[in-house]
Amino acid sequence: QVQLVESGGGLVQAGGSLRLSCAPSGSGFSVNDMAWYRQAPGQQRKLVARITSGGRTNYGDSVKVRFTISRDNAKNTVYLEMNSLKPDDTAVYYCNAEIRMYTGGSYSYWGQGTQVTVSS
Repeated sequence: QVQLVESGGGLVQAGGSLRLSCAPSGSGFSVNDMAWYRQAPGQQRKLVARITSGGRTNYGDSVKVRFTISRDNAKNTVYLEMNSLKPDDTAVYYCNAEIRMYTGGSYSYWGQGTQVTVSS
């Protein structure tokens, strides 16, 4: 059973920084694309940033320049460095990973979500 384990959320003042991390538990798989999404109250879940296994990245327009996604393939871990945080960044942040099982099949997994709150 694969689970994505997230950490790093919390409360920060506007202009501050936070770093999120996420890694799958278990074994018997490889990890393809990894991404971070966020969902604010009353809004749809939206892509924040995505990174391929080769390191190509793309970002949502509202976070370009301020956020950086990276990964450590040896640890199957994805990171989201968030700088110059704004109150509008307040949301639950979800990790997503495309995981290919050695026994066959590729599946999309979601983390449980971590709350990021930015105070003004």
